[in-house]
Amino acid sequence: MLKSFLAPFAVTMPVALFILDMQFLWVYADDLIGKGLAPWVITELMIYASARLVNLALPLAILVASIMAFGSLSERNELTALKSAGLSVFRIFRPLVVTILLISIGAFWFSNAAWPVANLKFRTLLFSVTQKKPTLNLVPGAFYNGIEGFAIRVDSKEENGRLNDVLIHDHREGKTGVSRIIRADQGTMIQSGNRLTIVLKNGVSYEEDLEQAKRRKERLHPHITSSFERQEFDIDLASLDFSKADEGLFKRAHEMMTVEQLGTAMDSLGLLVKQRLREIELYGNRQSVLLRDTITTFGTTKATGPIWTILSTTERRMAFDGARNLTRNNRQSIANGLENANTRVRALNRHAIEWHRKFFLALSCVLLFFIGAPLGTIIRKGGLGMPTVLAIGIFLAFYILSMIGEQMVKSGTVTPRFGMWMSSLALLPFAIYFTRQAMRDARAFRINWSNQFFRKQT
Repeated sequence: MLKSFLAPFAVTMPVALFILDMQFLWVYADDLIGKGLAPWVITELMIYASARLVNLALPLAILVASIMAFGSLSERNELTALKSAGLSVFRIFRPLVVTILLISIGAFWFSNAAWPVANLKFRTLLFSVTQKKPTLNLVPGAFYNGIEGFAIRVDSKEENGRLNDVLIHDHREGKTGVSRIIRADQGTMIQSGNRLTIVLKNGVSYEEDLEQAKRRKERLHPHITSSFERQEFDIDLASLDFSKADEGLFKRAHEMMTVEQLGTAMDSLGLLVKQRLREIELYGNRQSVLLRDTITTFGTTKATGPIWTILSTTERRMAFDGARNLTRNNRQSIANGLENANTRVRALNRHAIEWHRKFFLALSCVLLFFIGAPLGTIIRKGGLGMPTVLAIGIFLAFYILSMIGEQMVKSGTVTPRFGMWMSSLALLPFAIYFTRQAMRDARAFRINWSNQFFRKQT
């Protein structure tokens, strides 16, 4: 029984990871192509990306393997033989249930221990890759700006490496504008390590004194023009080298935390939100002078009418202006406080999403097994055809509901507890129903739909 499950599981898990990795490469192809990355950088990035995609590949592999395993057993009437020997469906499922529970425990450990490390390594390496400048590749007719301080354009390149009609803008001397322009009929490039030597022939150099030009009131730009038959200058290519970013830039992100760290961060954010809301509630009261208990008492006089009737026009204007300014300031302060509180609530929701995700992977493995295994006994189909189609359909529904729930949590529509478990709650009745039907050996599901469809047509 274990062999019938572990064999397809060992095949579908790498296949699922490979498909998801190809999707990752498709998304980030523009950031990887043309940068001259070493093979070890690409390999390391793919390893970390694969680790991050386990939360998708593992439940899918369990679902496909369980449908294939029990579908094949039912198709070969092996389950019927086991039932005839007096074994119940639950007894038949027991070894695999224990296996799935062990896999779920391992999945939780992976989510809590390995997932944060993989996320940190992946984010750091991906950031380093995206920040790396493209390798030196001159495209005829287009400026190359990959080297800091230079813009290089060539009209054409020959097979022997000779460059024709070379134009170089040298920005190294001036922070604003062009300080030096070099144009040559021909040129060649010689690269040695991180040093690039450009040899130009038959050209003209224009040098502009930017500081002197800025001091002049008239619109004159002093410059020096010089011609040359041969000129060489070196360019440092160290800026094109690949270097890893500091992991400390991403270490405090919620995706890099364990369950304990997320719980501590959520408690702190919750207290900050409550404190901020309390401050907003009391803000108006603090601004009111009516609550002061240290005012000097005077004799009371009964007012003969509304207070503004005894004020002059100037005093009325001052009173109304003061009230309007106080109201405007209070409203702006309360709005700023609410925005600050909402920002903290969104951060709290992101931490809560990650906290629930740690448990979600483990329990989703169990849930999808109890959908796939009974469904395999019901459809009585093994192989890669019907089981794969059913598994992909079920998993897509599960994944879409998970993404919808997560987005609803991020937008504040639902609580993190409901949003993160919405997909599991939606599929739980199906797991219970399929398991119940499989234990009852329900023949109502053992129908050849294609034959019955054509029978109705005739």
